[in-house]
Amino acid sequence: MKKRNLALGAVGAIGGLVAWKMLTRAGDVSWDDIVHKIHHAENSHFVVVDGVRVHYQEFGHVSQPKMILVHGYTASTYVWGAVAPKLAGEGFHVIAIDLLGFGYSDKPAWFEYSIASQARVLEQFMNRLGIGRATLVGSSYGGAVAATVALDYPERVEKLVLVGAVCNDEAKTNGILRFVSMSGVGEILSPFLIDSRRFLKSRMRRTIAPSNHHLITEERLDAVSRPLRAKNAHNSVLTSARNWNASRIEADAHLINQPTLLIWGENDTIIPIHNAQRLYDSIVHSRLVVLKDCGHVPQEENPERFVELVSSFVKDKKGKPKIEEGEELRMET
Repeated sequence: MKKRNLALGAVGAIGGLVAWKMLTRAGDVSWDDIVHKIHHAENSHFVVVDGVRVHYQEFGHVSQPKMILVHGYTASTYVWGAVAPKLAGEGFHVIAIDLLGFGYSDKPAWFEYSIASQARVLEQFMNRLGIGRATLVGSSYGGAVAATVALDYPERVEKLVLVGAVCNDEAKTNGILRFVSMSGVGEILSPFLIDSRRFLKSRMRRTIAPSNHHLITEERLDAVSRPLRAKNAHNSVLTSARNWNASRIEADAHLINQPTLLIWGENDTIIPIHNAQRLYDSIVHSRLVVLKDCGHVPQEENPERFVELVSSFVKDKKGKPKIEEGEELRMET
């Protein structure tokens, strides 16, 4: 009887703690309250797509070739902060979007939060901005979204850049995805994991190559965690994990006909290099570049080289990036 009472007491305490955690969280992040803390806030804009507000940042002149940057799971436009202005300086009209449920875009409870639904919103976002065709640059989960646009709306994609891109469901067996995908467990753990700076720092140390751990600053921790602290972000994190279905990317990669640049860090432990090799083998017009001393976010870890690779790839008619000695893993001749 005593054990039973202790167990019931523990369950009640946990339930109370979770309830307190959820009740003390803001419903949403107020843009007006935090705009002064946002990187490149002067480049931020909002547009309504299918009744929901989408946040994006815009760089370069509208007359230049279009390039759309798509971030990964739990990320935001912040991951492009170092490279977006530089790519604009190379002669591109650069647009970095916050996917629905992340960053400072709306986080509606009714949205499906699947890769396919995010791709549909991205295509509609292009319509709202009057963009017919663009080069899509997708990082991690955003790579799966960009690849899905290339597959489902091929006429909208000029060229494709996949950066440590999700292409199957292997990532669901690791880290935060494994926990938040579990019914009940996710509801209990995710508010605490998302708000834990220790957990976030540990996750960053797995994401970024050891030689680049100096990038894990308090400013970066704040920028990543800030849009995830509200209740509606909690829902989008959970639902995205539970509706994660990326196996279609690997299965249908052979149908991608656009010139495609694959950029991977050799120390990527989130989406390991064998995924890059599979995509390279499947996508006919693809080139694969592996960056040394680099993890899962080359655009942050080696922004200068990233900009050089992407800009040279897009500018070249045949989609041939400028390669440095010892950098290329494989390339078509």
